[in-house]
Order: sequence, then C-alpha cells, then structure tokens
Amino acid sequence: MKTTLAPIQERPVRLLARVFTAMLLILVPAGCQEPETLGFTPREFLGQVCPDCPSVRVYVPEASEEKALGRAVNRSVREEVIEWLDYDEVSGASDIPEAIRAFGAGYRNLREQFPDEAIGWEATVEGVVALESDELLSLKLDGYIFTGGAHGFTRTRYLNFDKKSARELDNRELFRDLPGLEALAEAAFRDSQGIASDAEINSTGFMFEDNQFRLPDTIGFEAEGLVLLYNPYEVASYADGPVRVVIPYADANPYLALSAGMQPPA
Repeated sequence: MKTTLAPIQERPVRLLARVFTAMLLILVPAGCQEPETLGFTPREFLGQVCPDCPSVRVYVPEASEEKALGRAVNRSVREEVIEWLDYDEVSGASDIPEAIRAFGAGYRNLREQFPDEAIGWEATVEGVVALESDELLSLKLDGYIFTGGAHGFTRTRYLNFDKKSARELDNRELFRDLPGLEALAEAAFRDSQGIASDAEINSTGFMFEDNQFRLPDTIGFEAEGLVLLYNPYEVASYADGPVRVVIPYADANPYLALSAGMQPPA
C-alpha cells in the first residue's frame, strides 16, 4: 500500500511546532521532574499453628518487580529473611515460606533430641522503607529470634540500594571518604555516649576490639540522618541493648558516595 505524504510546504507551522515540542521534552531538566519512587505492597507470612510449631511472623514490604530495582530489593529481603530463619541444615530454603518451614523443622529436630529441655521457639521479622531519595533506597529489617536459652536475640539490618544501578550496596560503597567518615563517626559516638576525646574508647565499658573504634556492621539511612547501629553483643552486652548513633546529613554528606540525592524529598 502506497502512503501519500502531504507536501512539506503546505504545513510548515505544524511541523515546526512538533519539532519544538519534541525538543522541549528532551531538554526538560531532570530536577524539574518528580523523584521516581518504587511501589511496595506489605506482605505477611505466618508459620503453621500447631502444638509442635514455633510462632513465626514475617511482615515485609514487597516491591513491584516491573523494574530491575524491584527485583533486586525483593531478592535481598528474601535472602536476609532466609538467613535469619533457616535453622534446618538440609533444607536449602529458596523463599520465605520455605524458610519458615525450615525454622519449624529445626525446632522439631531439637525436641526429638532433647524432649525434656526444648521450649517453644519464636521468630518475628518486620521490615519498613527507612528512606527513599532520588538516588538511594534504604530498607530496615528488625528481627527477634528465640531458640531457647536465657533470652532471645534482637537484630536490625539495613539494606541499601543504588536506584540507578538497581543493586544492593556494600557498606564500603556508601562512602567516598571512608577515613573521614570514620573520624566523624567516632566523634559522634563519643559525644552521644559521654566519652571524652582523649579517653580510651572502652573507658566506659564498651567492648571495641583492641580498644579501637570501628564502624558498625549495620549502617542505614533515615530522614533524620545517617544511622550507625551496633546490635547487641557487637560492642556492648545484651543488657545494654543496641547502640544507635545518628549523624545529620549536613555533616555526613561530604563523605557519602550518593550525597547529591541523599536528602529525602521535601
């Protein structure tokens, strides 16, 4: 079928208008657009209820998997929950329901081996979006695991993602100037815990290895600033609970690899 084109000279104004509109769409600054956020749906997973079953509840945000970022987020959350719950050495859990079943199998195996000593196990994991900015997504997972003993174990974990590359970031990738951030963090830690700048870091009872300050394993981002969180037993006893230090973005941004888009949307 032959297509007949109108002569160019008959519609010069309309043609120029279309070209101009296309140029505008291309040249609109990215800063004028609304920050793109990732869609989440809350998901709840519950363990089986029975006399020989532990109490298990997992409540986490599930991202839309239309884009690579959503798939990366769900994969990281899934792997983290599996790591916390898979107490069955042979299960090889690949998703959260399987991890919950593995937790139950671990409990029942213990009861078979020590029927007079085993008491009920419990696991709770809750996740929230801690911060989403133009460049960064930070998820926070709080967990409580009890598998016997004097008390359970509480743990917090942040999962940090570079939205542009759609991948989870290692703690070392969060900073462009790690030595500078460590010096800033130590000053903030000392100030929050009442430790003089010329005193040993363990002078008030902390348990830093070799009496040298170090960053925690858990680092995240919230609206109030950069969060440094030491879980129980990391530098203090269980009775002391977690130790949390927050550094405002005004102070932390010079050291952050993604500082340009770190601040939460206004």
